[in-house]
Amino acid sequence: MYQTFMRSVCKKNQTVSDGTMNAHSLAAGAGSDAWAGVPAAFREGGPLPAPWHEFFGPLRTGLRDELMVVGQLGQSLDGRIATNTGHSQYINCAAGLDHLHRLRALMDAVVIGIGTVLADNPQLTVRRVAGPNPARVILDPHGRLPPDARVLTADGARRVVVTTPEAACAVADQIEVVRLAADKGHIAPATVLAALAARGLHRILIEGGARTVSGFMSAGCLDRLHVMVAPIILGTGRAGISLAPIDRVDHALRPPTRAYPIGEDVLFDCDLSAARVPIGRAKIST
Repeated sequence: MYQTFMRSVCKKNQTVSDGTMNAHSLAAGAGSDAWAGVPAAFREGGPLPAPWHEFFGPLRTGLRDELMVVGQLGQSLDGRIATNTGHSQYINCAAGLDHLHRLRALMDAVVIGIGTVLADNPQLTVRRVAGPNPARVILDPHGRLPPDARVLTADGARRVVVTTPEAACAVADQIEVVRLAADKGHIAPATVLAALAARGLHRILIEGGARTVSGFMSAGCLDRLHVMVAPIILGTGRAGISLAPIDRVDHALRPPTRAYPIGEDVLFDCDLSAARVPIGRAKIST
């Protein structure tokens, strides 16, 4: 009976994920020459070698407009992104971190909220893989960004601070400051994306924290969501996705999803494009 059950599970998983067979080649290729040409080919429209086409081909173009917006979270089996103290380095394994850096290398911009800057002081570079550093965008509606934050390091990448007209913003002259209207200190995700698109940033990674990713998801501003789940249980701690409450399980979101083992972790690639609100120039059917 157990073998019959497992065959059923495996057959079901094959319909959800076509990428399982490539898991070992993905992990093995993380630091090899197989990846080296992928960022350039991805942008230029050339063919991507296996296994990269399967993982990143869907991220090339959006269905709604010229934007492609990807949310990303790393979490435990019980849906936690950090302990109660805020410690989160590192929930995911090395291969999972490589995947995050590959995502960055394919995007025009990576977006984080000010809370992530203050808690983790990230670099947001692609130092684990080959490829260009994306523009670093910090959402800081109240002007709390420290001038020595690592995301502001002058390393050739664009640095963009999104804030409000009223907020103080003491940053170097080379850093772009975008002032957008806010409602009770909150800048609408669609407004942020429209401002980035106007500045030539069309492939956008919403990396964190969970509150920022959840906000973009709630607003219908994600094309895809990558959730990297690590085989650990924290028991308590900060939750990942937090959306408006529902009364019934059958009201839950059930997006088309592909699952891939990556090292010790499992990547869930969720297609949210059906619910994405148009922000830029809408796609025209021919």
